[in-house]
Amino acid sequence: MASQILEVMIDIEKTFTALGGEFRTPYEKIQAKLATIKAWIFDWDGVFNDGIKDEQTGSVFAEPDAAGSNYLRFGHWLTHERAMPFSVILTGANNPASFRFAQREHFNAVYLKVLNKMEALLHIEKEYGILPHEIAFVFDDVLDLGVASEVGLRFLVNRKSSPLFANFVKTRNLCDYITANSGGSQGVREICELVLGMSGVFDKVLEERLAFSSTYTEFLKERNANTPTFYTSENGKIKEIVG
Repeated sequence: MASQILEVMIDIEKTFTALGGEFRTPYEKIQAKLATIKAWIFDWDGVFNDGIKDEQTGSVFAEPDAAGSNYLRFGHWLTHERAMPFSVILTGANNPASFRFAQREHFNAVYLKVLNKMEALLHIEKEYGILPHEIAFVFDDVLDLGVASEVGLRFLVNRKSSPLFANFVKTRNLCDYITANSGGSQGVREICELVLGMSGVFDKVLEERLAFSSTYTEFLKERNANTPTFYTSENGKIKEIVG
């Protein structure tokens, strides 16, 4: 049995390495940390998209990433005694598309126009009782590094135009895995599939979803009960946006 588990682990690691992903932390350590994660924080620009935006909508998102985030949460729910992960979008900008995404996917919170993202991290700990080491963070750029230095797991969405930034992150041990795909090529989906594979539930998640089983229906009902709370930063403090 142990040998079979090892074979699967090696196969998943090889699959993502062959794709171009880079494990900056050993596979086994990332896998062990996943068991302690209670929350997922996602940056928006450059993560769910290529960062291109207009004044009306901000940056859009791709359906494969949206589906992947749902499968990720379902997998977490299955492996954490049916505890729903706390799910957050954290952006330094004002992105209407991210609001619609969070509402559609029933995330717990959106922090917008937060240039000092550490404010949001401290607020999550104070308001929701989630400690930094219990958080996984998906990010892509400089504004994210303060949070990346504090949380339990860090996934850098790669951008080939920023080799010096990537080297900065590597040399300072600020990420655990670097994606092969960019934000414009569904890097989020890559991370979600990696995590599901490492958690040993990728096939189960897809099978339950395909069958629209009673287990998946129960998860979906609980997920859909979430309504995101919107926050922003004002004078260095996080406040809820009402109305």
